[in-house]
Amino acid sequence: MGVPFEALLPYAIMTGFFAFSAVSLGKLKEMQNGGKRSRRGVDHWDQVVMERDRRLTGFMRGQTDKPFAPPGFELNNPWRCEDRFI
Repeated sequence: MGVPFEALLPYAIMTGFFAFSAVSLGKLKEMQNGGKRSRRGVDHWDQVVMERDRRLTGFMRGQTDKPFAPPGFELNNPWRCEDRFI
């Protein structure tokens, strides 16, 4: 005896919603990264460089080819020194 298709509709709807949410979240992450894929395995150096890129361009993954920094960037240093060295 076959399984009526009405019994499989809830599973199809749940699978469809899971697929829709996965695609939506992936697209949202891609939009937040400026149209690039999200990065995995980011170490401390990559975080520092991405923070620098964010301060230069406004995007974590943005890059610029301008030879000079924008005004005020020379005093905006992410590296912090101890008070005794200042």
